[in-house]
Amino acid sequence: MTVKKSGLYANIQAKQERITNGSGEHMNKPGSKDAPSVEDFKKAAKSEKKTPAKVSK
Repeated sequence: MTVKKSGLYANIQAKQERITNGSGEHMNKPGSKDAPSVEDFKKAAKSEKKTPAKVSK
């Protein structure tokens, strides 16, 4: 059984949702040891799934 790992942006979204619901967590400041680096964001952007553009009628 393979488990698909969620991506960087999904993890950020999930943490923001937990914070909104009162988990007591906080977002790490940019540049801190546990915060995602610029390289992490570049890597996530490269692996982003492209969704087809919606055509309006």
